[in-house]
Amino acid sequence: MKRALARYLPLLGHVVPTLVIGYGLVIPRSCIAGWNELSLGFGLSVVGTCVAYVLGQRVAAGCSNGACDRAPS
Repeated sequence: MKRALARYLPLLGHVVPTLVIGYGLVIPRSCIAGWNELSLGFGLSVVGTCVAYVLGQRVAAGCSNGACDRAPS
């Protein structure tokens, strides 16, 4: 369990500051302030980053079709 959690710490280290800086500092002080298609697009780009990271972790662990060939390192 610890090893699985440790694999996702880099993702959290990227996503949390990105959201805090983006939604907390940059977007409110810009011309795109508020909830609109631009702020939604920013959020969806972070979601896309998460999906790509998780799929990359699965590929690196040798997982395909829900079955892992080897234990993740």
